[in-house]
Amino acid sequence: MKYYIIAGEASGDLHASNLIKSIKKKDHLAEFRFWGGDLMAAAAGSAPVKHYKELAFMGFLEVVQNLGTILKNIKFCKQDLASYQPDVVILVDYPGFNLRIAEFAKGQGARVVYYISPQLWAWKEGRVEKIRKHVDQLLVILPFEKEFYQKHEVVAEFVGHPLLDAVSDLPPVHPADFKREHQLSDQPIIALLPGSRQQEVKKMLQLMLSVRQYFPKYQFVIAGAPGLTPDFYEQFTDDQVHFVSNKTYYLLRCSEAALVTSGTATLETALLNVPEVVCYRSSTISYEIGKRVVKNIRFISLVNLIMDQEIVTELIQSELTTENLVKELTSILNGEGREKMLQNYRLLREKLGGRGASDAAAEAIVNG
Repeated sequence: MKYYIIAGEASGDLHASNLIKSIKKKDHLAEFRFWGGDLMAAAAGSAPVKHYKELAFMGFLEVVQNLGTILKNIKFCKQDLASYQPDVVILVDYPGFNLRIAEFAKGQGARVVYYISPQLWAWKEGRVEKIRKHVDQLLVILPFEKEFYQKHEVVAEFVGHPLLDAVSDLPPVHPADFKREHQLSDQPIIALLPGSRQQEVKKMLQLMLSVRQYFPKYQFVIAGAPGLTPDFYEQFTDDQVHFVSNKTYYLLRCSEAALVTSGTATLETALLNVPEVVCYRSSTISYEIGKRVVKNIRFISLVNLIMDQEIVTELIQSELTTENLVKELTSILNGEGREKMLQNYRLLREKLGGRGASDAAAEAIVNG
């Protein structure tokens, strides 16, 4: 069969690349045309139609400023899709773009598969109607999403979470070698994952590093974001604070604990078995707007959302203080708090299906 895949972000590139590998095992005549990145290119053996770096516009202002480019990309995608005439169109997350393409692809007679559903359970619930109308097969990666869609009379199949595949396929890492390679000391590591945008990183690092005097036996290592240059981090580094770029999974596996800004990183940290404290603070206005837009959500971290209980502490807004960070970090570095969190991580992995999401998704897609 001919497959047309659209992934508009780095995470989509990762998960779609594993999906391509799994589809190839089940459909030996598979042909691929795709929007994505280097990992998809390696898996498919061909270059993307468009690289996701040309597509990733984040935030309201950036989207408005680049609206002309976005509309041109949508028009070009439709033309390219009509020319290629695939049997299956696979949409990977990236809802603002992909939901528009879903309608067009359905009208072209292709079977439309949505893999990694938009988080409509958090906001923009009205978009469920578009899923119902234009998507033939919905493959979800969070267990509670199946029930959410059932309430809206949409059939969804839970295939497990692809991050389980991603973290299971990592090569081994030896802490001593990692420390030597990155010129770190022999002290145990506390990892800092402060986000990816410059303003966010600066704000979160100032808060995270306020605890350093209370943990003199540890070194703090910042997970550098791909979009930020090394010299940006120099204002935060010294003998006790270091940073590494594009090595987050390796860093986490060499760390005793982590302070993590909310997002997918909270789940990645848990699946790599690293005790964590989730940190979140935005402007008062943004937070108040967010509370009104995001409905019926008890937690901000994926870990707690999936488990439907607080198994990792979330320090949000006014709760994110030096005192609370010291208290929670001490708890997960030693004793019962640490062991309890690691036990809950095991339950989390079971709830997410163990592993094999890419194979399960490929099976569902190939067999239609």
